[in-house]
Amino acid sequence: MMLLVGYKSKKELKTCVGQPLMYEETSMFGAEYVSNGKIVGAYRPQLTGGGGREFFATVTLKDDLIVKVA
Repeated sequence: MMLLVGYKSKKELKTCVGQPLMYEETSMFGAEYVSNGKIVGAYRPQLTGGGGREFFATVTLKDDLIVKVA
């Protein structure tokens, strides 16, 4: 599984480079979040109840801050 991110678009997520990631853990088997490295996140409006379109992104983190969004 992957993390659910709290951003309604990949564009909004990209504007948050240099800030901590807003996310929700989804795994029953332990934390997937890493302070340094790459994670895969998704915005799933049907699960979160928010509006917008579904998207997936690879987020690179360093010291708990967003460095890159792809």
